[in-house]
Amino acid sequence: QVQLVESGGGLVQAGGSLRLSCVASGTIFRIRSMGWYRQAPGKQRDLVAIITDGSSIDYEDSVKGRFTISRDNAKNTVYLQMNSLKPEDTAVYYCKIGVSHLGRTYDYWGQGTQVTVSS
Repeated sequence: QVQLVESGGGLVQAGGSLRLSCVASGTIFRIRSMGWYRQAPGKQRDLVAIITDGSSIDYEDSVKGRFTISRDNAKNTVYLQMNSLKPEDTAVYYCKIGVSHLGRTYDYWGQGTQVTVSS
C-alpha cells in the first residue's frame, strides 16, 4: 500500500507564492509519474502539472510560466512551486502518483490541501 501526504497549502494574497509538497511512503516499486491536480468548488478535478520518470513535464496552460513541478526521487517527493498566484488558482490541490508493478500501473491520490488566493 502507498500513502501520500501533502503539505504547503494555505491562504495567500494575489501575486504571492506557495510551495506544495507530497511525500509518498509505503511499498513503492517504481514511480512512473507524479502529478498535481486541482478541484475548485463545483468543478471537476483537472491536471495542473505532471512529471514522468523520464523527466518529461507538462503543465496546464493557465499555469505555464508561473508554476514549476519538480521531484526528488531519493525522497519519493514531488513539489509544486506556485508563483504569481491568482484568485482563480483557488482550489483543493491533490497529488497523484502512478506506480508500476508487474506490468501494471496503479494510481494513488493524496488527501488534498487547500489553496486560497485572495484578491
